[in-house]
Amino acid sequence: MTGGDRVSLHASLGERLVFEKGSPGRRGSDIPAADFPRRELSELIDADLVRASIDDMPSLAESEVVRHFTRLSDWNYHVDLGLYPLGSCTMKYNPKVNEKIARLDGFARLHPYLPDDLVQGALEVQKRLEECLAEITGMDRVTLQPAAGAHGELTGLMMVRAYHESRGRGRRSILVPDSAHGTNPASARIAGYEAVHVPSNANGTLDLDALDRLANRDVAGIMITNPNTLGIFEGEIARIAERMHAIGALVYMDGANMNAMMGVARPGDFGVDVLHLNLHKTFSTPHGGGGPGAGPVAVRDNLAPFLPSPVIERGRDGRCRLEGERPQSIGRVKAFHGQFGMHCRALAYILACGPDGLREASETAVLNAAYVRSKLEGAYHLAYAAPTLHEAVFSDRFQAAHGVHVLDIAKRLIDYGFHPPTIAFPLVVRGAIMIEPTETESREELDAFIDAMLKIARECETDPERVRSAPHATRIGRVDEAAAARKPVLRWRPPSTAD
Repeated sequence: MTGGDRVSLHASLGERLVFEKGSPGRRGSDIPAADFPRRELSELIDADLVRASIDDMPSLAESEVVRHFTRLSDWNYHVDLGLYPLGSCTMKYNPKVNEKIARLDGFARLHPYLPDDLVQGALEVQKRLEECLAEITGMDRVTLQPAAGAHGELTGLMMVRAYHESRGRGRRSILVPDSAHGTNPASARIAGYEAVHVPSNANGTLDLDALDRLANRDVAGIMITNPNTLGIFEGEIARIAERMHAIGALVYMDGANMNAMMGVARPGDFGVDVLHLNLHKTFSTPHGGGGPGAGPVAVRDNLAPFLPSPVIERGRDGRCRLEGERPQSIGRVKAFHGQFGMHCRALAYILACGPDGLREASETAVLNAAYVRSKLEGAYHLAYAAPTLHEAVFSDRFQAAHGVHVLDIAKRLIDYGFHPPTIAFPLVVRGAIMIEPTETESREELDAFIDAMLKIARECETDPERVRSAPHATRIGRVDEAAAARKPVLRWRPPSTAD
């Protein structure tokens, strides 16, 4: 599909956005009479929670309701429609077989309070997933409790703190490179540490001289993203780990970018003590919309005693059980046992790919990113010349000379039928345009995206105002993003009471 075709499709998915539908008397259901004794609502629900009347709700036929939500789904952009080139957020296509497996009655209808003997299938899924993730990362144990990447970061740092306190000294700070993910400093602070900034060098990797100056016995550990948010592999990671271990500190690796090296390199092999993984990035479970995510944490044996409880243990008879009696555990970090549906999807993905398939996924992701980088280099300023892996970071430096900036480019890309890439991040690149195509995109899809980006680069020179005023082919023009963030409309209200 060409850029022009995408614009036409984008503009034809419905003519108008109308929410105030309905007419008195219409209905799409016929509720049968209750076959149990009637009780007053006041006996069941507090009076202040009962609506006095439902007359202000829209009256709609079934066809109107179905068409309304079907039309909204068409108007939205989603991973089943096209490329999501979000750098640092790995939005790959989600295989539908994973969805089918997660929806099996034996998984979807389980109650979390059922005893171990009645949930052996679910515990086996989780235990096998733990074993697979430990093998992929080169670590010893895994907890599946954390609900997302940032939650995994906090869980890992809580274990780091418990480890140091068990040795008689809590320590004060966590080193955080400027090329790390943005949640790292916040996670360090929430865990009770001071986040100490470590600068990058001219190649976009960690400055080892700065590391030496900052490393001391007050440092509990370092949080390092590898590959970092510039898409560059931290080639000195083994030396960094040695320097941290020499002062008794630990190495936390943000594993959000494991899609660049699963099946190729294992963090445990180059000295990492603890890391989190994003199942909703690397292992193809759904991502976005507020969740559910999943951020398992893998650790070496030195941190295993501090894992959140309960942990899953396999007995000599092969059966699994939840073990909660762990005196050094940091305790439970998530209600029940984590996002179980995501665990089902991730294990299905891993088993379907196998070791060779996981490696191929990483290699293809790197190849796709290198292809996009080679085609856009020259049209957009490349922030760092060092080789990149799964993503490439450009900037708007060339376009800024014509009064066009990164947000304008992102809005104009919507006109060509694509979701914009990550912009204005990482912060070490002014006007950043961060592109990650993943391995699930075809050559044709990548070519269409590249063609759109090149056309926009030319428009910035020949018709910059058209780019600055984009988007033009959407139902809603450029919105006031500050107002949308500060005064969001989160619920429907009847017209008579709406402001």
